[in-house]
Amino acid sequence: MMFLLKTWRSTAFGLYGYLNFTKAGYLEHSKKFNPEDTQTRIEGKNCIVTGANSGIGFATAEGLASRGANVYMVCRNKERGEAARSKIQSTTGNQNVYLEVCDLSSINDIKSFTSRFSSKAVPIHVLVNNAGLLEHNRITTSEGYELNFAVNVLGTYTMTESILPLLEKAAPDARVITVASGGMYTAPLIDDLQFSSGKFDGVEQYARNKRVQVALTEKWAEMYKDKGIGFYSMHPGWAETPGVAKSLPGFSKSLSGKLRTSEQGADTVMWLALQPKEKLATGAFYFDRAEAPKHLMFAATSGSHVAIDSILNSLRSLSTLSS
Repeated sequence: MMFLLKTWRSTAFGLYGYLNFTKAGYLEHSKKFNPEDTQTRIEGKNCIVTGANSGIGFATAEGLASRGANVYMVCRNKERGEAARSKIQSTTGNQNVYLEVCDLSSINDIKSFTSRFSSKAVPIHVLVNNAGLLEHNRITTSEGYELNFAVNVLGTYTMTESILPLLEKAAPDARVITVASGGMYTAPLIDDLQFSSGKFDGVEQYARNKRVQVALTEKWAEMYKDKGIGFYSMHPGWAETPGVAKSLPGFSKSLSGKLRTSEQGADTVMWLALQPKEKLATGAFYFDRAEAPKHLMFAATSGSHVAIDSILNSLRSLSTLSS
């Protein structure tokens, strides 16, 4: 039964994805877009984008900078981060683009970044949790966590919770946008966060991680509804980014010419960052500027979100490492 369910999920996802997530899907959906929605200027607003030196993160940072925001790019690699930052400054003419070096697979690194950053006491209007990883082999970080989980789940959780006080300073305009993936349609929410049981599968772990992000966004929206912060998850469709080329070369090759550009992938992130909040539903999952279902039909994943409370407890205890 489990085998049939898994097969159905991946078949339904493949078909749904091929019709919607490609460049053709984007071009079709974009006929309904209102161009004015993403032309808003946001001078003086402070935005943090993680994993901002390439792909969707870079396109997002550039998009925000071109609309006048103060952009803080959080990148692991200083040289690549510097190169991306100066490129954005020169293409947008906005000098208020800053590099913050932080390894998002390390709780201690995130904590030292957020405590350093919090001392600036700047309100944060937009936090984009974009940094993500798909590593096929089981790799354990120096802090003892499975690497995909460390970046995609624990890193996203720790970053968001640590930046919360600065987001509150920007309320009621503050928002957190987490870049998930359509891959989450193939996975239910489960407690085995670090893939401790069964043969490790990086693609499946990535899908599970992305499912956690969507459920976590739902939970944050509920937990912090009185704080004036909106929480949204989205997925970019299938975009041609350095990350995809590196982690899914076969997929990238087979859909060559059919994948979205990084800018098309980042379009909904930009849209979520610029919309008046009353037009958005906190806790919702978005795709191509519209609220999207969190579960595919007959995939039997919808009941699984009840596990979020115990997952949240695990993340709380794992993230309280001494820094």
